[in-house]
Amino acid sequence: MKTYPLIVAATLLATPVLAQTTTAPQPNAPAMKNDATMNKPMDRQAINGQWRASKLIGVDVYNNQNEKLGEINELILTSNGQVSGAVIGVGGFLGMGERDVMVPLDKLTFSNDRAATTGAANDGDRKWYPDRAVLNTNKDQLKGMPEFKY
Repeated sequence: MKTYPLIVAATLLATPVLAQTTTAPQPNAPAMKNDATMNKPMDRQAINGQWRASKLIGVDVYNNQNEKLGEINELILTSNGQVSGAVIGVGGFLGMGERDVMVPLDKLTFSNDRAATTGAANDGDRKWYPDRAVLNTNKDQLKGMPEFKY
């Protein structure tokens, strides 16, 4: 019965020691830029024209005649982080029959004008999402666009 402690001790002694190692920088590797903007604290207040991508999901899309076309269902990004387009759910009623189309983001105009959507005066609040998006098109043109499939 004395062999059990000996086996445990031998196992512990035979286990290799794992140490943290550091890797020397590669001579041809690009150096990380020490940009002054990286060291500046980011302003946590919303700035006009800057919105959280997660808050753009669900924003209603209207046309220039103030007809609701649909809402933003998704934002599609390129591999380098640029927004490729907005997926808008159009048509349908109560979630039935809706189809998705993608439009380039530069075709949408965002507005923080609450008077246009609620009839209330804009109180100057800063927030992280716009009140609406406007797309210069009509419902028939959107229905004629190819359906976006995930």
